[in-house]
Amino acid sequence: MIPWQDHRARLLAAVRRLDPVELPLAEARGAVLAEDVRTAHPVPLFDNSAMDGFAVHRSEAGVDARLRVVGDVPAGAAEDPPLGRGEAVRIMTGAPVPTSADAIVPIEKVRIDPTDGAPTDAHGLPAWIEILEEPKPGAHIRRRGEDTPEGEVAVPAGVELTPWRLAAVASAGHGRVRVVRRPRVAVVSTGSELVPAGQELRRGQIPESNAVLLAADLAADGLEIADVSWFRDEDGEDLARHVRELAAQDLADAVVVSGGASVGAFDVAKHALSPLGVRFEKVAIQPGKPQGFGVVDDRLPVFCLPGNPVAVAVCYELFVRPALRAMAGHGDLFRPTVRRRAGAAWNCPVGRAQALPAVMDERTVAPASAGGSGSHLVVSLAQAHDLAIIPADVDRVQEGDEIEVMVLS
Repeated sequence: MIPWQDHRARLLAAVRRLDPVELPLAEARGAVLAEDVRTAHPVPLFDNSAMDGFAVHRSEAGVDARLRVVGDVPAGAAEDPPLGRGEAVRIMTGAPVPTSADAIVPIEKVRIDPTDGAPTDAHGLPAWIEILEEPKPGAHIRRRGEDTPEGEVAVPAGVELTPWRLAAVASAGHGRVRVVRRPRVAVVSTGSELVPAGQELRRGQIPESNAVLLAADLAADGLEIADVSWFRDEDGEDLARHVRELAAQDLADAVVVSGGASVGAFDVAKHALSPLGVRFEKVAIQPGKPQGFGVVDDRLPVFCLPGNPVAVAVCYELFVRPALRAMAGHGDLFRPTVRRRAGAAWNCPVGRAQALPAVMDERTVAPASAGGSGSHLVVSLAQAHDLAIIPADVDRVQEGDEIEVMVLS
C-alpha cells in the first residue's frame, strides 16, 4: 500500500491546468482569472458626489448662508451647470460634480427657505436653501481616480472570481474576462446491483447513489458535468469504449468512475480500464483502499474510486477535488483543517490512515455514525459536516486526543 499523501501527489503531478477561455461576467463566477484585469479608465471616472445634497462654492456656504438653487444634477446626467455667486445646484449620490463647485452640502445640513412663496418646482427642487453647517474643503466629493488610476491592476491573475471581485472587474470597465476553463467531468457509476433511486428493489439490488453524490459535488465546486452514465459488471467492453470516445472526441476533461476498482472477478473498472493505462493500487486510507488512476490518450485523467458510497465521498474530497481544482487553475487546492479534541473513543484500522465522516463543535469532534467507520454507512453522511483525519500509526483514538479535522462546510 502507498501512503494516501503519495497517491494524491501522484494525481496532482499528472493533471494539467486547462487553457484559458473568455467569458462574460455573468458566466465567470467561481472561475480563476487567467490574466490580470487592469482598469480601462480611472475609478471613479469623474468627480462625483458621495451624498444627496447641494453642490456649492465652499467660500459662500457658511452657516446661515442663503443660496439660490439654479439646477439639478441627477445620477447619470451629463450636464455641467455653472454656479454663479450665491448659487447652488442640487445633486444626487454618484452624479458628476459641477466643475465650478468645490464642496457638497448634504441635504440633512440645509433648510429649505420658503420666503419667496414658491419653495419647490414640480420635481421638488427648492428655490432657496439655507446652510446649517459649513462644509469642509472638498466635502463629500469622490475624486476622479481616487479608487484606482487608469491602467492599474484591479484584480490579479490567479484568483477566484467571487461576487465582490466580479464587481471590481465591472467597475474597472470590463464586461468579459479571460479565465482558466472549468473542467468538464464525466461521471461513471458501475455495478450490476444498482438501480435508480426510488425504484422498487429486489433481493441483491441497492439504490444508485454514487453518481448522485459525485454530480452534486462537481456542481457545488463550480465544475461542469459532461456526462453521467452507468455500466453493469458485464459491460466492460462498453465501459472501455465509452472512456476511449470521451478522450478521442474531446467530450470531457476528466472522468470519475465509482466501483469495480478492487480485485474481485467482477470488478469491471479494473478489467476494462487497465489496458487503457489506468493503474490500480492499494492506498493506505480507510475508507478508499482500492483506487486507480491514469491519463488515457495522454489527455484524459481517469479517477477510479471504490464503490462504497462513504469511500466515494471521502476519496472525492481527498483526491479528486484537489486534482480538478488544479486543472481549473486554483492555487488553494485543499480544504482548510482545524484541530479538535476527540469527544469519544474509537478504533482505527491498522497500518492505514483514517478519514472519518464526523461532526464537530468549537471544542470537540466525534464520528458521525455510532456504527463506526465502515464505508457502507452511507446514511451517516447526512449528519457529517467534516472529516476527521487520523494518521496511519494510530490504532485507537482516545477521548480527549487532539485530532486534525478537514472542514467541508
